[in-house]
Amino acid sequence: MLGRLATQRPVHVLVVSVLVLLASLAVAATTIDSLSLNRYEAPGSESASARSALAARFGTGSPNVAILVSPRSGTVDDAGLVALGGNLTQAVASFPGVGDAWSAWSPAAPETLVGAGRRTALVLAWVPGDADHVRGEVLPALEADVVERFRTDDVEVTLGGADEVFRIVAGQARTDFLRAELIVIPLVLLLLWLVYRRLAPALATLGVGLFAVAGSLALLRLVVTFTDVSTFAANVSLVMGIGLGVDYGLFMIYRYREEIAAGRDPAEAVRLTVAGAGRTVLFSGLTVAAALAVLFVFPFPFLSSFAYAGIAVVLCAVLGATVVLPALLRVAGHRMLRRSRGAPQAGARTATTEGFWFRVASGVVRRPVLTGGAGLVVLLLLGAPTLGLTFGSPDDRVLNDSGQPVRAMYDTVRADFAAEDADSLSVVVLDTGGSPDGDDVAAYAASLSAIQGVARVDSAAGAFVDGVRTGPAGPYGADRFTDDAATWLSVLPTSERLAQDPVGLVHAVRGAEAPFDVLVGGYPAELADYRDGVVDRLPLVGTLILVVTFLVLFLMTGSVVAPLTATVLNLLSLSVMFGVVVWGFQEGGLAPLLGFTPTGSVEPSILLLMFCIAYGLSMDYEVFLLSRVQEEYARTGDVVGSVPAGIGRSAPLVTAAALILATSFAVYATSEVSFLQQLGIGMALAVAVDATLIRGLLVPATLRLTGRASWWAPPPLRALHARLGLGERPVEPATETAPPRPVRVAQPTGRTS
Repeated sequence: MLGRLATQRPVHVLVVSVLVLLASLAVAATTIDSLSLNRYEAPGSESASARSALAARFGTGSPNVAILVSPRSGTVDDAGLVALGGNLTQAVASFPGVGDAWSAWSPAAPETLVGAGRRTALVLAWVPGDADHVRGEVLPALEADVVERFRTDDVEVTLGGADEVFRIVAGQARTDFLRAELIVIPLVLLLLWLVYRRLAPALATLGVGLFAVAGSLALLRLVVTFTDVSTFAANVSLVMGIGLGVDYGLFMIYRYREEIAAGRDPAEAVRLTVAGAGRTVLFSGLTVAAALAVLFVFPFPFLSSFAYAGIAVVLCAVLGATVVLPALLRVAGHRMLRRSRGAPQAGARTATTEGFWFRVASGVVRRPVLTGGAGLVVLLLLGAPTLGLTFGSPDDRVLNDSGQPVRAMYDTVRADFAAEDADSLSVVVLDTGGSPDGDDVAAYAASLSAIQGVARVDSAAGAFVDGVRTGPAGPYGADRFTDDAATWLSVLPTSERLAQDPVGLVHAVRGAEAPFDVLVGGYPAELADYRDGVVDRLPLVGTLILVVTFLVLFLMTGSVVAPLTATVLNLLSLSVMFGVVVWGFQEGGLAPLLGFTPTGSVEPSILLLMFCIAYGLSMDYEVFLLSRVQEEYARTGDVVGSVPAGIGRSAPLVTAAALILATSFAVYATSEVSFLQQLGIGMALAVAVDATLIRGLLVPATLRLTGRASWWAPPPLRALHARLGLGERPVEPATETAPPRPVRVAQPTGRTS
């Protein structure tokens, strides 16, 4: 139907497509401003309940704003600094949107708010509200109206805090992505021209990518009316839109050129291209969308946003490749061919069946164990560092050390402060069963202060260190910690414990025996709950991806063996990506080259996103390759010869697409945000390995070793696939060594006749 539409009314299709593109661009222009800023928090978790209780009962919360005051001479105890600090604290506390504020100059302030040598000091504040409100409204105004006012030639005043860090990260990530796209788009166009050796098909292919980007951003604007979508979803739309558009455009135009070279007129070539390559593009899109849709398993808007973006991109890329591009091919005709080829000859064969990849695949088929085994060893060695993977939480060090004031501020905090009060745990007791500053509270506070890695516990019963009461409650006294029979305690971790094992500290505090019911929150607890929520669901997500993509490949091939082997090979390919992430980013192997600061761990949600995208793209290439091998097998019945023939036809396409896509991803290594560098390097390597070692060595070796079994399915499933009519099963010869014979594929019987 799509083929007939493109051949019979191509101009109408193109006019409608241009109108749709213009409308999408108009809507997409409003999308960025409608997207949300998300925190690393788990809705419904214990930390979320503690945060709500703190705000409702005590009118306070974990400090999400920090201001570092650094006199250029003297100390924070100098009379002028004391006056400035007090006025700054009062200005912050009275600023619209700020719910609570205290500082080193507040009554009974703890010494941990003053840095080494008393050369620096902190003002902390709590700003209630969601991330959009805090980061988009309060913090910019606070920076302009308060921080700038108190910053002088003699005193440096720097705005920080968790929300400020990730406000800067989001802004820097947006800048880096836009800069990268300005490089990627002309670079992709140049590479496409080198592949096609003609401008028209290069522009057409890039056009599919731009159509996917614009359409997906417009669809995200629609999604925003129903739910929150993270600003990073736009970044996913940009990078995946170009990538999938290039993949699908290349596949369609390569197939169109083959049909023209076989002597068909443009109209018939377009129809056959849509019927053959278009079907493969559809299954590829289903595979990529399925891999990203599993992110809906996580109850976190941040991760769900990637699923919305990924599905929207796939939908628009498939639409552009199977509807818009065929109409353009019909109108362009022979202008999509290489200039050097001249007029196509009837019955001409493409050179891909006798090119480099055909010869490589033929060599692998002759020695599958040797070549496949060598490729497997290389993959296992490259993926070995994955065994040392450690999940952690992000902080200001996701920003490269490149002059960002908030990054420099926290470098100072780590160097000068023994503990970070902004990272205190909040332990909320809604009902003490007695006095909120009585013996039970004191005993519980003392026990918490004795936990390894706890620097101090502040409570209505006083301040405790190493199980001993050392003085009265912290800033503002005991009243700050009480509300009738309810109370809360602030558990301050040491910087060392916070850096080494924040999640373990959270679990230790939650596991401490308490004489009443407690809720443990605070920024470390929120990060721990988020991390645990992601990690705990990883097995389920992995299982869903494997099952769903298996079903899609079964529907395409009618085989249960080919999807299984494809899954194993894709996982081997992804292990290389994980290996370079662990060695290069977790352990810092790439730090001297890229300029980031390793933290000894990897943020799990970004790695999960990389897994879903890379797995989908790997299956994307697998679909392209298997479709051509299966087509050759169905045409000739030669189970051995179909492997190099199919790979010879598909590998140049996969190689070109992988080169362009890997180059596009690699550009993001220039980012000032480490997890974007991680995304760029990891994805570029995954794509490159997949298109070379996997598709060049392991796939042909596996297909040769499995032989006819590659296309096997139990009779009930084979019958089900036939009834669904989603594709033709290849015809199986009676023996693997039987000479190839042409067979009819319109009504396959499963055996040669």
